[in-house]
Amino acid sequence: MTHSRIAYMPLITYPEAIADDATRAAVALARPLGYALSVTTFAIDLPRVSSGLGDLLIDIPGLVQSAEEKSRAECRRLEQLVLESAASPADVHCTARKVPWGAVPGDAAEQARYFDLALLPWAPDTAPVEDMAEAVVFGSGRPAVLVPPSARPAAVDHLAIAWDGSRVAARALGDALPLLAEGGQVSVLTVRDEKPLGGSDLAGALASSLAKRGLNAKPVETTLGNRTIAEALQDTALSNGAQLLAMGGFGHSRIRDFVLGGATRGILTQLRLPVLLSH
Repeated sequence: MTHSRIAYMPLITYPEAIADDATRAAVALARPLGYALSVTTFAIDLPRVSSGLGDLLIDIPGLVQSAEEKSRAECRRLEQLVLESAASPADVHCTARKVPWGAVPGDAAEQARYFDLALLPWAPDTAPVEDMAEAVVFGSGRPAVLVPPSARPAAVDHLAIAWDGSRVAARALGDALPLLAEGGQVSVLTVRDEKPLGGSDLAGALASSLAKRGLNAKPVETTLGNRTIAEALQDTALSNGAQLLAMGGFGHSRIRDFVLGGATRGILTQLRLPVLLSH
């Protein structure tokens, strides 16, 4: 029996919505990946506070109401944008949720657990977007694909996997392979001088294992040079023609804060192609 695969996309509206081009790119990518799309827009619920004498000078309740109305209006606008951007609007389901301020990332992470993966529109140096990505990657238990505005809606004929032999890298590989088009190619990327590795030919070993399973795989080794690990991985993936980079999201949860590994943090700030993060 066949079944539908559904991707989840959470969209913030406060204090500002993410740029429309990033949302369009993420929506358009769903169908080539083989997913229907469930989109949630988040209307913000701000606390009602009184500042005493300050209420006589500033209309705090009025400002709160105005912000909430703007957030609801953005929900409606984003829903229309999503439907217009989808290759097949019939494959898209949109809902709106009203959530207290500060609770949106955690709520999105919980909602993402009910789907196959998350598609996250991406914008650099935007704190609410980064908070959403970190919460979903580390809190949902599902893979998440970060999609920059430059992404093109196409099937994944060439997948790159950042490979160091770790558990999170193996998890990322397992989550990414279902996205690879039939007959597609896998490049196994290893950065030799970034950290000690558990073997001399990790990329070759994985490529050989994938080849035994009928996949077209090749090892690709590189070095950092003057680049960060995030730059080295993305440069190598792009230069080899990959359309998607998969990597383990390395981080330790500590109450509601995250201490991110260098590669994960670098990817979050320098995204140049769709990246699947799995934790």
